[in-house]
Amino acid sequence: MKRFVALLLLVGLMACQTAAPTPAPHTAVPITLRLMVHDSFEISEATLAQFTAETGHHVEIFKAGDAGEMVNKAVLSSEAPLADVLFGVDNTFLSRALENEIFLPYNSPELINIPDALELDPEHRALPVDYGDVCLNYDKAWFTENGLQPPQTLADLATPAYAKLTVVENPATSSPGLAFLLATIATFGEDGYLAYWQQLVANEVLVVSDWSSAYYGEFTAASESGTRPIVVSYASSPPAEVYFAESALEEAPTAAVTSPGSCFRQIEFVGVLRGTAHEEAAHQLVDFILSKTFQEDIPLNMFVYPANETAALPPVFVEHSVIPAEPATLDYTQISTNREAWVQAWTEVVVR
Repeated sequence: MKRFVALLLLVGLMACQTAAPTPAPHTAVPITLRLMVHDSFEISEATLAQFTAETGHHVEIFKAGDAGEMVNKAVLSSEAPLADVLFGVDNTFLSRALENEIFLPYNSPELINIPDALELDPEHRALPVDYGDVCLNYDKAWFTENGLQPPQTLADLATPAYAKLTVVENPATSSPGLAFLLATIATFGEDGYLAYWQQLVANEVLVVSDWSSAYYGEFTAASESGTRPIVVSYASSPPAEVYFAESALEEAPTAAVTSPGSCFRQIEFVGVLRGTAHEEAAHQLVDFILSKTFQEDIPLNMFVYPANETAALPPVFVEHSVIPAEPATLDYTQISTNREAWVQAWTEVVVR
């Protein structure tokens, strides 16, 4: 009898041990995700460390050139993708990315915090991550000292009062240069933008190859040898001037022209690259990039605005920047179809 009772107890104990659930691991197997970005991408190490702390996964940054070069590399390597997630394709190259099907659709829960106006792809292959506006910037002190009102519209630049005052970037070699060209097309139409540029040429507009040459080489507010008090730059350039000033400034030395149609809105997107071996982890990275934590780290690293409306702007942006209420826009498919022809026509009128 004692042996029978002992046997029952042993069987019961074994049953309890068998039924006990195995504890689930705290995190999945750590993965190193490759994030393909343009050369202007910057984010703090602390932010990337937060993603690792939350998920266990690490992020490797792969800088792949400017936005156009990055998209070309992603297209050419689509059969064997160079990364898991791509950050920074903008609305001037979005159509090329979507037509070549480099992204997988992903309806991130963070999209609830992003304005519909920024969501250009209804299939959620490319998700809005940030935006910035290319605008005319002017040297406030120069205009005060010379008793001239700063320009208020694009049309002002073609009037005699503003002759020899403006420097712009070549749209064939510069992203802000292309954005400004698109602003003129959106404002004056495909039938009128070349006539506008002919007026600027007659008004002795200066064309340089890139933003740095324009801003730090020719703009009077940023260069002692500069001779041009108007430059094509960004709506976020004034807060950048304050933020990077050697001594504290109460007021930005520059301002952006933000009247209706005078700025072109660039929207950047993030997406999961088709062919990734880590789709679930890539979704986690996209969610994190669109989250408040990552989004609030964007302005002071890349000087663009977060797409997530719950992300707070840093004080220097709140105090010294103006977001254009009515920026110029063009459909991204229209840009893709006509970009090369528009730039070629501009080149023949302005440079040759």
